[in-house]
Amino acid sequence: MQEVERLMKMANQIADNLSFHDDAVERIADHLHRFWAPSMLQKIVEHEAAGAGGLNPAAKAAVQRLAESG
Repeated sequence: MQEVERLMKMANQIADNLSFHDDAVERIADHLHRFWAPSMLQKIVEHEAAGAGGLNPAAKAAVQRLAESG
């Protein structure tokens, strides 16, 4: 499996596990920021910015939030 595909799968799994919270997008973004290496974050942000798709809505929103925060 390609690395970006693996990252998308992981982000979607994190989103699935945190989606029941009222502040799910914030929690997902926080988890990614705290536990993913900067290179992993950069790849998933670039993938989303390119409009490639594959992320579920909560994961997509969290990745977009991370992209906005720099």
